[in-house]
Amino acid sequence: MDEAFSEIEITPAVSENSKHAQWMKAALDMGEKALEHGETPVGCVLVHNDKIVGRGMNDTNRSMNNSLKRRTSTSWKPPHAKISWQGTRHAEFLAIAEFLQSFPKSALQSTDLYVTVEPCIMCASALRQYRIRSVYFGCANDRFGGTGGVLTIHADRSIDSAYPVYGGLFQKEAIMLLRRFYIQENTKAPVPRAKKHRELNTAFDQVREITATNGVEVLPSSQ
Repeated sequence: MDEAFSEIEITPAVSENSKHAQWMKAALDMGEKALEHGETPVGCVLVHNDKIVGRGMNDTNRSMNNSLKRRTSTSWKPPHAKISWQGTRHAEFLAIAEFLQSFPKSALQSTDLYVTVEPCIMCASALRQYRIRSVYFGCANDRFGGTGGVLTIHADRSIDSAYPVYGGLFQKEAIMLLRRFYIQENTKAPVPRAKKHRELNTAFDQVREITATNGVEVLPSSQ
């Protein structure tokens, strides 16, 4: 399934000591934590005034399972009782929730997001509404991407203020996180879908170029 998260063509090298690299490494650390918890390994950080002020990792599987348990339990109450479904707990939402505990919403206009995978359409729209200053991502999301992969929500100037997006920072590391997740065995899966004989693919021989037509500026390589 990792074919949905592609590598993009990149230009001259960026020092791994750069601030961009520092923040993206922090996002990758969050992705590792998501992987350890059995979640799709997407991680992110919010940076404001050169400080990390919000962290997030994908939490959809755990939160959705908990919601299902509540719904099927004898104590479950109908939706009007304020029991919410948590399948939308993407890394970006969790980071923003942490951010808003200490900062006003308006401060997001001077805050940058670093995320391992291009934001999905839902998250890209939310970032637009929150007026995020800019977004930096690792690998492209060809299936659900909202900032160039499928739609270009960030660049539509007919609504709100557009925000710049920069892709390709530590993209190989981001892709490897996803590959490590997708080769894992799901013990609850039917026999035809078992993955016991799959091996981790470490090759990077397919490169997709991101151009100005989808509104993403390609960042230099960390390699």
